[in-house]
Amino acid sequence: MLLAQISDLHIGAAGSAMDVHAHTAEHLARAVEHLNRMDPSPDAVLCTGDLVDEGSPAEYARLAELLTPLRAPYYLVAGNHDDRENLRAAFAHRGYFPAEGFLQYAIDLGPLRVLALDTNVPGAPGGLLCAARLAWLEARLAEEPSRPTIVMQHHPPFRTGMQQMDTMILDGMEAMADVVRKHPQVERIVCGHLHRPITRRVGGTLAMTCPSTAHQVELDLRARGRLAVITEPPACLLHTWSEDLGLVSHTSYIGDFGTPYVIIEEGSVPAQLPQM
Repeated sequence: MLLAQISDLHIGAAGSAMDVHAHTAEHLARAVEHLNRMDPSPDAVLCTGDLVDEGSPAEYARLAELLTPLRAPYYLVAGNHDDRENLRAAFAHRGYFPAEGFLQYAIDLGPLRVLALDTNVPGAPGGLLCAARLAWLEARLAEEPSRPTIVMQHHPPFRTGMQQMDTMILDGMEAMADVVRKHPQVERIVCGHLHRPITRRVGGTLAMTCPSTAHQVELDLRARGRLAVITEPPACLLHTWSEDLGLVSHTSYIGDFGTPYVIIEEGSVPAQLPQM
């Protein structure tokens, strides 16, 4: 079982700043091509929020168009840049969003179960897991205590040490950790929001964030009020599950980085390593 994860797509309307300066639509098109070329192909794609930039119906229509060539089924959660009701309306045909309330759902993907959590707070950059959303999580986890489970959400349930990003944190992260701690079948909490690959232990499991398909946030651990983006390579995450290895997560960079230098090929003599 292979699950891909993309995040922080920030699709803007044609002619918007995200379109003209950040080229987010072009970046997403390349990400879709990247996922479609993979061998083996992903069984599903998890999209962890900030799907569009301003939450407008026009942006969601453009997002749907850009995702149409994706061969694998895809599953969406809302980020702080998303509008819950416009997102629900635009992708109701996918069949997994509830008709009302939070955009939370459970799906079975082969041997894995995925629980999608809605951390959106309208108009706020940070997120929230309120009592109602955490009760939903607790109930879903109690339903299948022995099934390996991935929780997907936009806001990560941890601080990073990046001062400005830590002003946009998830309220309720400690309560979430308490819930997860009681359910050891949670293999991973996969998130977005930070535009960087970051990993931390939460509630006895691993929580990790996915890079953006477009621009990344500059890694700055100094105690100062600066937030900057940088054109580091876009990337996605790949979560592969097997009974013998469990869940293993990889970072896959999106772009052309030259032809691989083959060191070992089945049925041939190993090549000598080049002088570096």
